[in-house]
Amino acid sequence: MAELHDLTALEQGAAVRGGEVSPLELVEHYLARADDVGAFVTRTPDQARERARSLPSGGRSPLHGVPTAIKDLNPTAGVRTTFGSAAYDDHVPETSDHVVLSIEAAGMVSLGKTSTPEFGSPCYTEPEGLPPAVTPWDRTRMAGGSSGGAAAAVAAGLVPLAQGSDGGGSIRIPASCCGLVGLKPSRGRVSGAPMYGDPIGLGVTGPIARTVRDAAALLDVLAGQEVGDPTWAPEPSGTFLEACDREPGRLRVARFADPVLAETPVDPECLRAWEDASALLESLGHHVEDVPVPLPREAVPVFETCWSVLTALSPAPAGREQWLRPLTRWLSDRGHAVSGPEFALAVGALRRYAAEALSALAPYDLVLTPTVAAPPLRVGALRDDADPHADFEAQKRFTPWTSAWNVTGMPAASLPLHWTPEGLPVGVMLAARPAAEELLLAVCAQVESAAPWGARRPPGW
Repeated sequence: MAELHDLTALEQGAAVRGGEVSPLELVEHYLARADDVGAFVTRTPDQARERARSLPSGGRSPLHGVPTAIKDLNPTAGVRTTFGSAAYDDHVPETSDHVVLSIEAAGMVSLGKTSTPEFGSPCYTEPEGLPPAVTPWDRTRMAGGSSGGAAAAVAAGLVPLAQGSDGGGSIRIPASCCGLVGLKPSRGRVSGAPMYGDPIGLGVTGPIARTVRDAAALLDVLAGQEVGDPTWAPEPSGTFLEACDREPGRLRVARFADPVLAETPVDPECLRAWEDASALLESLGHHVEDVPVPLPREAVPVFETCWSVLTALSPAPAGREQWLRPLTRWLSDRGHAVSGPEFALAVGALRRYAAEALSALAPYDLVLTPTVAAPPLRVGALRDDADPHADFEAQKRFTPWTSAWNVTGMPAASLPLHWTPEGLPVGVMLAARPAAEELLLAVCAQVESAAPWGARRPPGW
């Protein structure tokens, strides 16, 4: 007989609506499951039970009553939020942000805060003084970052789905490492209220799930505008979940595998996954063709300038600066060395590079690349506290494609289409035109139907 965690999030929501299971039963089931993957930094069992008991019946969201978790970068009223930093280990916000309030309004139940690296900067999740977030496919290997805790929780069956955030690949990288669907929405699709902490527009919140339909349902929960949002995406024609049932038609798919950010060797398994995905898309009737890399290498130092300034915008509380990690201090120092005019010029240049890339890709409906340059690496393989510059360069080599779509603002999804002979997951990334999440989800659902991955389970499931 299937366990409750074998059910998809949508199946759990349907079971709640049908009276087959209560939200409290779901909460108790998940709370009883041990976290041996470093998924949570703070668990909130008492609050989860209280919320599950108090939920009204008949919620409108298909995810009403379904457990989830909140990334530790998102402030949660009355619940410790450390931003992945020892400098904030006792920080308890008074208010929640738009993302958390949207999840609560949908009737979902948070079981706690998922682990993230300091201020969400690195592409690995190894917070100070806590166990690293690891992929359940091999617990000696990293879950990726910065939404590594969220991905580890979903992949290990500790929650059925979770939100993550993505400023340079932080949803898609963990999805690849953990064998999941990870969707970075378009710029402006999900409100950044009330803090609006990213003045550049690189970061956005999105879903991490085991299936495309679950991811779409969570995007329906997260998406929406708030008065005062600096950017916004057009309203979809229907729900994102409904888009999964649409026939996408015959599409033009651009593809490239040359790295964008850095000269780096690409693991043959990642290239094999990309080639197999190309063949699969062609078998589904789509036209796939090779294109040049749409962003020039000159964009890389510009992106790094903006990334450094964003890190500098997250200071430690006064008197706790010494608790920051070496990588954070190094990036912050780089950011503080950038003058106001230099930063403005970098933002303008980044937008021009984005416009050129969007123009080059305009004839195509989708873009196909690998997600990362290697299967999940050993814990500690990228981190280098003694040499933060080397740490940063290693991260660039591991993730040479994902940040391109943060620069352009395009929606992009990593799909778990390949496993290595050793059983490690390898994601493949599809991106679409800005605001074209409905088309992207329709194709992703078509791909999942043609090459289903739902029967795969990691050890210890």
